[in-house]
Amino acid sequence: MDDISFDVPKGEILGFIGPNGAGKSTVIKMLTGILTPTSGECIINGQNPTKNRKSYVKEIGVVFGQRTQLWWDLPLRETYAVLKEIYEVADSDYKKRMAFLNEVLELDDFITSPVRTLSLGQRMRADIAASMLHNPKVLFLDEPTIGLDVVVKDNIRKAIEKINAEEQTTVILTTHDLADIELLSKRIVMVDKGKNVFDGKIADLKSKYGQVRELVFVCDDKKALDKLSYKSHFKFHDDDILTETDGPSVKVRFNSAAVPVSEMLTYTLNTVTVKDINVKDADIEEIIRRLYKREVGANE
Repeated sequence: MDDISFDVPKGEILGFIGPNGAGKSTVIKMLTGILTPTSGECIINGQNPTKNRKSYVKEIGVVFGQRTQLWWDLPLRETYAVLKEIYEVADSDYKKRMAFLNEVLELDDFITSPVRTLSLGQRMRADIAASMLHNPKVLFLDEPTIGLDVVVKDNIRKAIEKINAEEQTTVILTTHDLADIELLSKRIVMVDKGKNVFDGKIADLKSKYGQVRELVFVCDDKKALDKLSYKSHFKFHDDDILTETDGPSVKVRFNSAAVPVSEMLTYTLNTVTVKDINVKDADIEEIIRRLYKREVGANE
């Protein structure tokens, strides 16, 4: 880590993002007390995660999308009963928490089922409930919607939003899914190679670095890109357009703030014969690539 520093106000949902190997998981492990920083310090709710570990873990909840804290062979209800004792949750508080979590995450349909029988979406909802059982002040979510279908993702997002709104729980959300970030967070911290490269509102990021889109189409014409002179036709800057081919598939990454999607589609369809075509948001890696390219160019 190289001088990563940020503050998170109470009740905020912060999107913490970056490409694979950027240092996201390392930072989360330091914030949750799993790793000890070699220099600097982490302070959450006035506590140091490693020095005050026992008291600190009672104030946080953690969900890792690819791991579970649930007991595999126990019915879900019994798993929660065990966690109740571990976190020393009073009987009256436990009943209130379970009523709230059942309402938000809709656990009733599978709460008596062994964890090993749950679908991925059910297990994720169950894990979020487990992390919230002791009413934590801060909730760390690492890839909470990974591998889920569109409908389940939407339900998980709504649950996170409701927990945040009704309980003012501070949420640190780590994900590669830009839809999670855009729907839940107003502010993001972006890291790459152990450095903090952006800290601000998503609207500011788009305004500063452009709205990157991917135009992907299938075309039998092997000389399609020779006919499609995007750069000269639209007078794109070097960093605003990137094209690549994979057999009959052509991928065009472009800044839709410079040229609207509709104009790109019209030009493409009028120039070559296309079998299939779609437009999607570019991934986190592409946004960071553009960000770094501009920052490096500005410093040269």
